[in-house]
Parts: sequence; structure tokens; C-alpha cells
Amino acid sequence: MKNSWIEDFPQLNKGLIYFDSAATSLKPYTVINSVNYYNSDLSTNIHRGMYKTAIQTTNLYEKTREVVARFINSKPNEIIYTRGTTSGLNLVAFSYGINNLKKGDEIIVSELEHHSSFLPWQRVSKLTGAKLKFVPLNKYGRITVEAFQSVVSNRTKIVALTYVSNVMGFMTPIEEIINIAHEYNAKVIVDAAQAIQHKSIDVKKLDCDFLAFSGHKMLGPTGIGILYGKANLLENMEPFEYGGDMNEDVFKDASTWKSIPQKFEAGTMPIASAIALSKAIEYLEKIGLGKIHEYEMKIYQYAINRLNLIEGITIYNKNSDTGIISFNIDNVPSHDAITFFAEKDIAIRAGQHCAKLICDWLGINSCLRASFYIYNTEEQIDEFLSVTKEAIKYFKELGF
Repeated sequence: MKNSWIEDFPQLNKGLIYFDSAATSLKPYTVINSVNYYNSDLSTNIHRGMYKTAIQTTNLYEKTREVVARFINSKPNEIIYTRGTTSGLNLVAFSYGINNLKKGDEIIVSELEHHSSFLPWQRVSKLTGAKLKFVPLNKYGRITVEAFQSVVSNRTKIVALTYVSNVMGFMTPIEEIINIAHEYNAKVIVDAAQAIQHKSIDVKKLDCDFLAFSGHKMLGPTGIGILYGKANLLENMEPFEYGGDMNEDVFKDASTWKSIPQKFEAGTMPIASAIALSKAIEYLEKIGLGKIHEYEMKIYQYAINRLNLIEGITIYNKNSDTGIISFNIDNVPSHDAITFFAEKDIAIRAGQHCAKLICDWLGINSCLRASFYIYNTEEQIDEFLSVTKEAIKYFKELGF
């Protein structure tokens, strides 16, 4: 399959082979131009001014909300702008979780979670006395329906799981898990940061209670994220932040809040990024998420088939569901190995990837991660493989 999208990404003209899309994606011209348009032609606040550019800015800001709602099949008032997945997941934990959990309740998480999907619930557990329970992973590191059934109970009130692991690239059978969780009247919070750019998500079909994702992992700008929540749940939640534009009325002894979504969007929001997010969604839809995922997996398969033939490395996810490969050069700390790739202008990631629990489960301190997307090519994979072989030889000669 020919890659006809590369020319849309100016970052690729810098000579860098970019295999770090799981951390943040590159941005096409349409997204960049949208941010620049706001800054150069508008640069006004929302919901406040009655002059022409202020009204235009507000309209564009709210239009993106409609675009996002259509993209995931929700109602516009169920779309909350946040600064990213992290803030969305924290909002749910500390607005809904704190006020609806008590000692004896149970929260189900997993060792695959990104820290933003785990740490808020760890904290809520300590504050409320609710107990954290972990879905056992199978021998490959996957969440299965059977494993989830082994831990869910009548005490389960919250299920907080990743849709796609940012280390293993595995997709969680989230729809089946949601159906089971709802049989126990538990609420399900889905971390979709690594799923939204690969897979069409219909929140009504999933029937999830909350779902969060970030713009910057789906070709959009940094600083903008989305929290979806069922309207009846959001309406009964207290705001997480307090300030301008979220209040209905303010008195010395009490105040009232606007209806959703505004009551969760205090202060000046990331307006330029919100407006540009619609351009990222339009770009993804124009190509088609199915076609994107097909191309991405073609690149992944090309890479994994050849990496499997190289001696001196350990691969931790040989059957990823997305374009993520996590590996190590044997006996070489990942932070040492990463410098060799960086000097060759190959951008991969080293570390625990904000997911220490899965590193612990794998029995490693950290690992290298290469992640592919629509702007990568087989030629780039060939260069990556060549540099990997050079790195193995280099570190062996150093005595590692």
C-alpha cells in the first residue's frame, strides 16, 4: 500500500525517522494552519465578547464539540474539553469517584494501565477506603473477559481500564467487559488515549460511562483532550475546577453552576487547540480509520517479522494490535541504548512509558518502544533494523 500522506507532515522534512507516535503524533498542515489562523486572525476569548471575532471564535470552539460528538456518536453536551487524557481521568476520579465510593467498595484496574488511569484511583482508594483489585493478565500480558469475570463482584463500583496498552499495544475486550460490569451496576471509565487514533469508537454502542482521550495522539495539537460522560452522570457531578465562565450565579455564602458541559470548563480553555482538533478529526475521517489501521499494521508486521530474525534483542509484544513494538537490546539498559538510536536520527522512546506496573509484570526496569503511524514507511523500517543491528554490535564491543 503506497503512503500518499507523508507530504502532509512538514516535520518529516527534518531528516528524522519518527517512531514515537504513541507518545505524540505528528501534525498535518491542516491542523497547523488552524492553530495559526486562530492566533493570527482571531486570538479572542469565548463566551464573553459580542464583537465579530469573539463570536466567530465561540462558534468555531463549539463547532469542534459537535465534530467530536459526531466522531464518537455522543451528544455535544456530553463532550467536556480538558487539557488531555490525564485531566479527564482525574476529573472523573475526583468528581465522581470521591463522592460515590466508600469503604468496602471495590475499584477494578489492571497492570496495563498508564499512570493517568491508575494513580487517580489509587489515591481515591486511599481517601475513601475503597479497595483496588487488579484484573489478572494472561501469560502474554493481555486482559481477557474470563480474567475480568474472576475479579468483578457485587462490591465493584468502578472499572477503570485502558482500551489499548501504551506498552504492549494490546486491545482490551472492552465492550464485553462493560456489559459484564453493568450487570453489577458498576461504572466503567475507559482510557482511550491509545485507541482513538486506530479504531472507530461508538460510545453508545460501547455503553461506557466515561471515556477520555487526547488530541495530540490523534494528529491534533497538544493541550486539548476530551472527556465523554453520560449526561445523567455529568449533571449530578460536582465541578472539578472553579472559576470564571463555569458559574451561573455567585453569592457570598453559596454559588450555582452552569449546566453541562460548561460547568466543567472553568477559566480560559485551550481555544486554539480545541478549534484545530476538528481539523485532525476531519483528516482522520477523510482517510478512514479502517484504512489507517490497515496501513499501520502492515508497517508493524513488516517490522516485527524482521526484528524476530535479529539475535540479541528481546521483544515483549510479538502480537500487538497496534503499531507498537516494545523491546530491549539484551543486557543493555534502555536509556543507554536510546542514545545510539538518537545519534542516528531515529526517534524511539526509552523508559517505563508512564506504565511501571506492566514493566514490573514483565520483570524489567524499562524498555525501548517504537511506535508507527500513517506517515511511516518500510524504507524507514529498513533503516531502523540496520541501526538496531549496529547498536547490538556496538554495545557488545563495549562489553555489555
